[in-house]
Amino acid sequence: MDPVLADLLKLLKLERIEENIFRGESRDIGTPQVFGGQVLGQALYAAGQTVDERYPHSLHAYFLRRGDVEAPIVYEVDRARDGASFSNRRIVAIQHGRPIFNMAASFQKEESGIEHQADMPDVAGPDGLADRSEVGEVVLAQVHEKMRRYLTRKRPFMVRPLKKPDFLNPEKLEPVKHVWIKAVDKLADDPVLHQTLLAYVSDYELLGTATLPHGINFAVTKMQMASLDHAMWFHHPFRVDEWLLFSFDSPSTSGSRGIARCMVFTQDGKLVASSVQEGLIRVRD
Repeated sequence: MDPVLADLLKLLKLERIEENIFRGESRDIGTPQVFGGQVLGQALYAAGQTVDERYPHSLHAYFLRRGDVEAPIVYEVDRARDGASFSNRRIVAIQHGRPIFNMAASFQKEESGIEHQADMPDVAGPDGLADRSEVGEVVLAQVHEKMRRYLTRKRPFMVRPLKKPDFLNPEKLEPVKHVWIKAVDKLADDPVLHQTLLAYVSDYELLGTATLPHGINFAVTKMQMASLDHAMWFHHPFRVDEWLLFSFDSPSTSGSRGIARCMVFTQDGKLVASSVQEGLIRVRD
């Protein structure tokens, strides 16, 4: 397996230190704090270890404090309810004796019922699109070190936007974007593994959608951006080692906060997941 993807799988598979208590490590990917998708994925993994024969269908999370990349994270799971069809779990992530994150996740046994879905956007497929990691030397020479490290690091996912961002001369755009994403290597068939990895990658491009109408030059503008909350729903089974279209939009920014939404489609048009995030967006003089 690709070593970067293998390292991510190792990162998300937590150490069980008590019946409902787990411990995980972090990776520095160039963000100012622990990457939010990592905490989402680890928390969902921890919750899933306390549930049998049910699959996550929704999660609702709040980011409370900046995560320290150098310190382990302890996840405490509260088995709030196990009903006939649904199980609910509350998860708290703790560092240095204080909660940095909390989440509620709901699991459901497999059931069938009525169905409908939103239409998939009519956009080009992933073949022939440039990967997000293909950044020119001119751009890299002008962005700050953390941004340079973030843009050039090897990723466990291929990320191919329909419209490649212009970091140095950004134009003001509608708050809508479409990105194809796929794991860099083949994965096992475990559906919960694919849901955990989708939770991880759901934080990749989401909040940045709220900055599109403002034409922000990230090479020179001092920004503070951080996830505040994150919600996600799983509608159908899927594989993250097959291409998925992430269709993003942002209906509002206000009060130094932006909200962004995402629908995730398979290549054949099935809507498999949705997510919404509100994040802090501060532009410094």
